[in-house]
Amino acid sequence: MNKLTIRKRNAAAGEGLVVVIILVALLGIGAWWLFSTKASSDKEARAFGREFITRLAVNYDQAYFAANLSPQARLENPPSRQAYIIGKLKEFGTPAQPIPIEESVTFESKFFSPRGYFNAKLNYPGQAAAMQIAISHPVGKWQVDNIEMVATAQR
Repeated sequence: MNKLTIRKRNAAAGEGLVVVIILVALLGIGAWWLFSTKASSDKEARAFGREFITRLAVNYDQAYFAANLSPQARLENPPSRQAYIIGKLKEFGTPAQPIPIEESVTFESKFFSPRGYFNAKLNYPGQAAAMQIAISHPVGKWQVDNIEMVATAQR
């Protein structure tokens, strides 16, 4: 009877250890997934912000501009304003390359709801301008929430 009791205790202790190991592994996998998702969101936000600025300031791509605005930004920037911004960029010409861009990506919660803020300094032959954009990724794709253009006086 003594050997039987010891075997039951050892089996119960082994089962508990297996459960603890599985829980620790699941927590580790969950933490890895959260940090890798945050890193990839940061990388995607920076790539989208740089591409958006380049497609507007260098390529004058009005279709890309219109396709990547958030619903609120579409109300604030109707097609006439979009055409005006693209027209002004065309008037300025092509900015000096590479375009210096200050980038900042934040997360509203620790790992989710990323937002990016980009400030591009566009150096044209006759003057300088600044383009500021704010982006987010609420559902499915990156979108521009706000865009501001500020031109300085001609040199």
